[in-house]
Amino acid sequence: MDPTSRPAVVIDNGTGYTKMGFAGNVEPCFIQPTVLAVNESFLNQSRTSSKANWLTQYSAGVMADLDFFIGDEAFARSRASNSYNLTYPIKHGQVDNWDAMERYWQQCIFNYLRCDPEDHYFLLTESPLTAPESREYTGEIMFETFNVPGLYIAVNSVLALAAGYTTSKCEMTGVVVDVGDGATHVVPVADGYVIGSSIKSIPIAGKDVTLFIQQLMRERGEKIPPEDSFEVARKVKEMYCYTSSDIVKEFNKHDKEPAKYIKQWKGIRPKTGAPYTCDIGYERFLGPEVFFSPEIYSSDFTTPLPAVIDKCIQSAPIDTRRALYKNIVLSGGSTMFKDFHRRLQRDLKKIVDARVLASDARHGGDIKAQPVEVNVVSHPIQRYAVWFGGSVLASTPEFFTACHTKAEYEEYGASICRTNPVFKGMDEGVIPVATARMQSKLLLAGLANTCGSDGASNFEENL
Repeated sequence: MDPTSRPAVVIDNGTGYTKMGFAGNVEPCFIQPTVLAVNESFLNQSRTSSKANWLTQYSAGVMADLDFFIGDEAFARSRASNSYNLTYPIKHGQVDNWDAMERYWQQCIFNYLRCDPEDHYFLLTESPLTAPESREYTGEIMFETFNVPGLYIAVNSVLALAAGYTTSKCEMTGVVVDVGDGATHVVPVADGYVIGSSIKSIPIAGKDVTLFIQQLMRERGEKIPPEDSFEVARKVKEMYCYTSSDIVKEFNKHDKEPAKYIKQWKGIRPKTGAPYTCDIGYERFLGPEVFFSPEIYSSDFTTPLPAVIDKCIQSAPIDTRRALYKNIVLSGGSTMFKDFHRRLQRDLKKIVDARVLASDARHGGDIKAQPVEVNVVSHPIQRYAVWFGGSVLASTPEFFTACHTKAEYEEYGASICRTNPVFKGMDEGVIPVATARMQSKLLLAGLANTCGSDGASNFEENL
């Protein structure tokens, strides 16, 4: 059976979580932490055994290759047994350990998606600042180890834009603010092509918010078991944090009505099984505040996210700037804080309006500048925006013509993966229409399932 007649496999590998599933679906089939638990006892056994006993060493090597777990299973194994060590293959958006990454993909394909990689085209994602050598390694693993018939490596920011949050049209010009667990990128895209020279990256991401919440709770003296403190901070971030419009007003509200704003966290100590409780107070709004006032977290980087976005757009070609301000798309789980998009739009509009006023003042009021429209697009599906964009793109018939094939790889080698044209071989008039048509089908088919019945209403509350 022709692989192009089957749905493509879409895998979005992030620093914190990996989203995997099949093209044509509204949401990924599985979302697993990007972590492996590898059994070290087999490796130790092979070192201690006698050199003459080669069979024992060989068996130990084979078992070490097979005995590993990924995602939530990896965390469970490492807690249950000291012989399993955790390995994180991706750091700050870049693959750090290729052997671990290959094993991770192996489990994704065979254990979770349960498909034959030789029967499906694959779409993988990469960070906008990934080196070409990294793409070659990815191509080698996919074509050599898994023998895939076709591979497309997409820039995750472009996929987030291709996801589009409207069903009417596919707007391929905009700025993608991708805030993941390990990296934050601000990427301007014009007509589907990344403006590489204007990409901005900042060293504050979701993991830093978690560490800051952990630090605040520790300094306040909350009785949380040390081995559990990071996990508790992560859950507090995901369940209770929100973005405030004015940090001083928030402090006053918490002080006036502590019963209303201070929440209780109940947990169980992993070693003794005894229950414990702790208060969740200021960290509810101070966590997300690190994006807008980074000086409260670290003195190394003090430029707020709205200022970084403004610098990014100002460094782009002048004829694209108005269109970029008009379509600022959020992507990634760390943009899901309540009212995050409102705060970002307000702060960015202040910067832009101040520049317009300064320009008018310089000209003495003789020339009036046209007001600049600033629009930050938010949607409940932005948590999976990159994966959903990949699903939309890989559902179009044009996708298969843009992939690198096994035959091309065998003829030219891994260097074919170095080039990463965003819509290689696709008619520029066809892809937006086809993508918009597929968006309509997918969004109408199951957006309610992704967002939940009250998902949209949470975004409609005013500051």
